[in-house]
Amino acid sequence: MRSHLLNDTTAEQYRRSVTEGVERVAAKLATTDRPFTGVTVDALSPRIDGIDLDEPLHDTAAVLDELEDVYLRDAVYFHHPRYLAHLNCPVVIPAVLGEAVLSAVNSSLDTWDQSAGGTLIERKLIDWTCARIGLGPAADGVFTSGGTQSNLQALLLAREEAKAEDFASLRIFASEVSHFSVKKSAKLLGLGPDAVVSVPVDRDKRMQTVALARELERCTKDGLVPMAVVATGGTTDFGSIDPLPEIARLCEQYGVWMHVDAAYGCGLLASLKYRDRITGIERADSVTVDYHKSFFQPVSSSAVLVRDAATLRHATYHAEYLNPRRMVQERIPNQVDKSLQTTRRFDALKLWMTLRVMGADGIGELFDEVCDLAAEGWRLLAADPRFDVVVQPSLSTLVFRYIPADVTDPAGIDRANLYARKALFASGDAVVAGTKVAGRHYLKFTLLNPETTTADIAAVLDLIAGHAEQYLGDSLDRAS
Repeated sequence: MRSHLLNDTTAEQYRRSVTEGVERVAAKLATTDRPFTGVTVDALSPRIDGIDLDEPLHDTAAVLDELEDVYLRDAVYFHHPRYLAHLNCPVVIPAVLGEAVLSAVNSSLDTWDQSAGGTLIERKLIDWTCARIGLGPAADGVFTSGGTQSNLQALLLAREEAKAEDFASLRIFASEVSHFSVKKSAKLLGLGPDAVVSVPVDRDKRMQTVALARELERCTKDGLVPMAVVATGGTTDFGSIDPLPEIARLCEQYGVWMHVDAAYGCGLLASLKYRDRITGIERADSVTVDYHKSFFQPVSSSAVLVRDAATLRHATYHAEYLNPRRMVQERIPNQVDKSLQTTRRFDALKLWMTLRVMGADGIGELFDEVCDLAAEGWRLLAADPRFDVVVQPSLSTLVFRYIPADVTDPAGIDRANLYARKALFASGDAVVAGTKVAGRHYLKFTLLNPETTTADIAAVLDLIAGHAEQYLGDSLDRAS
């Protein structure tokens, strides 16, 4: 079995095996004509359940054949232009190359003696991102597994900086359409059930600063401690961007930690056209960025950035076997001193390869394309009497629903939209997401593929309308 270990004696086998796998995936990408096959859980489960993991196949080609049957054939392919659902982007080739390199070398980014150059590359990218944001010379940060972890760490730092004797008195302020990880983080941090104060949004789904000011004032009058304001730079449902400059002024007035969740909107940091939409992010105390959303990176690739590097000490623990305190005096750079994780992949390499091949402008051009596409999609929806569209996009998300001409029952319209989404997914012709707005069911396009066209959007809208009309027609037939 030593023949399967990657080392100097198996380098040629490694080359052959990986090449064979790459060729299989490349062939699949080249021939995939829809984002999903429509396979059901009941159809796929028996194929996987029938595999005996205690009986290996002992042959790479045979395993790849099996993988085709249980995974590759029915995978959801984000690169397809009619995958329009969640915040999943097609990935750029330099980043995939970086993924192959980092997986083979398998550096762990917790200590210098496990990563060396990897540590310095990650630190360089953190400095680059902080500069793009404008956080100042004392800024720092660390790569994370994703936006949820980044938000958790940022709020951990905010909790510790608040220096409250009683965690039950702490309050976090976030808009009513902020990411669920804010409430999840509050629970994980041991805060009370009322810790997160939901701030109303305006018609464009942006936090109302008048309401935020009122809640901050109420909090202090009630003897509670404002711990953090979470402003969103691109909400998951709407792509809306909170009024960051106004929120920053309120945070300064009340001495509150300002966190910007820019997991989605961080692509604006590279934008050539729309960078001003995220003005005010430079005044944050901490920022979440997800390169695996709008920098076209493979999962996972995220980071949390802070204005003051000293605040990262709240995540620091020293272990004699790993990062003893003496290493700080010796100026040995151990990234575990900043991270909630210990063993950690060298995910920074993917972004490094991307920047070195494409440059930041190349990333920005791609993100600008999807923002432009969303604007065109909004015009299509606004002019189409079959659909109600919620807000004009700030990024690349469209939330809408089908409105039949002869149905006025809101519950019936809800059911028609739910059916259309489900039927579309089952057909495999396109994949769209769903959400609720004011208690009603809506559909959602998250446009992160520059290969998607307005013709794709129009075609998918026709498919949605067709499925909804079929459902309504069948319902009338059943009722009559």
